Amino acid sequence: MSNKKNILGVVYSTNPDFKYNFNTPVETETKPPQQQELRVFIEKKHRGGKTATIIKGFIGKQSDLEEMGRLLKVRCGVGGSAKDGEILIQGDFRDKIIEILVSKGYKAKKAGG
Repeated sequence: MSNKKNILGVVYSTNPDFKYNFNTPVETETKPPQQQELRVFIEKKHRGGKTATIIKGFIGKQSDLEEMGRLLKVRCGVGGSAKDGEILIQGDFRDKIIEILVSKGYKAKKAGG
């Protein structure tokens, strides 16, 4: 059974066949690479002075985001993560990542400073 905080709108029901409507997020389908418009940022704030490359704008399933993050981490030879619609790659690999994404058919641009 799910947590009571996820139950929306109904406090009590006398109907024995009543099913609670849980707040479950609907995962969007992954758009093809040609329709994705990705932005590649360099960020140093909130990371202890270390540089990180961040890819934003991916529209699709979390599993596809993680797969793309895994590919980029392997090709760059560094660590990182993929969550909340963003891919974080440790280090300054903006040009290399844009080259990889464009070769895979994505629309990728430099963004930020």
